[in-house]
Amino acid sequence: MKKVLLACLLLLTACASTEVVETESTPEEIYLKAYKAFQETDYEKAAEEFDKIEQQYPYSEWAERAQIMMAYSQYKRNEYTDAIMTLDRFLQLHPGNRNASYALYLKALCYFEQMSDPLREQEMSQKADDTFRELLARFPNSVYVEDAKAKLEIIQNTLAGKELAVGRYYQQHEDYIAAMNRFQAVLKEYPKSNQVEEALYRLAACYQALGLTHQAGEVFQELKSKYPKSEWIKYADKLF
Repeated sequence: MKKVLLACLLLLTACASTEVVETESTPEEIYLKAYKAFQETDYEKAAEEFDKIEQQYPYSEWAERAQIMMAYSQYKRNEYTDAIMTLDRFLQLHPGNRNASYALYLKALCYFEQMSDPLREQEMSQKADDTFRELLARFPNSVYVEDAKAKLEIIQNTLAGKELAVGRYYQQHEDYIAAMNRFQAVLKEYPKSNQVEEALYRLAACYQALGLTHQAGEVFQELKSKYPKSEWIKYADKLF
């Protein structure tokens, strides 16, 4: 029995000595491989390789870079939900990181890219609005500020357009109180949007339909004084 065990041990040792032991890649090597895939627009492979760094070397400086690049790779593949999850994890783990402003900006872009037209639900528009505003509040000197402000204007117009569309629906069905609430929301919440002129006209029209001519006249005068070249003035002229 001892001779058999010794023979088996010698056999296992001999087998082990012939195996090729793979050397483990360093985080830098994996990162360079992932970045090469990213440059070749193979974003799926890039995201997988960047993820390896986070899994294998979670406390290295390369893991921080890899998280950002993995999120960007997911963004390029239109995998916005996955990208947002990656970015949220990065911001939770590294709130003071030098790339935190970029992470927040990229998260806002993920929401922005999913915005729908004003006739549909605006959950993504609102989330994009909130995230861009968080970016401006936390990083007022960031290089992403100007683009964030420009996109906020687009978002404001979209959200105002949604309110206006719902208001039109109520107005057409002669539910003037509900319609007025929507038009007033445009004026109060989105005063710099491109929907204000129409909101003023329709608010005046609702007052007129309810027999509140004095209030209607005041809103009409506001429209004429603030937007003297507005196309909605000619419609208001017919109304009064």
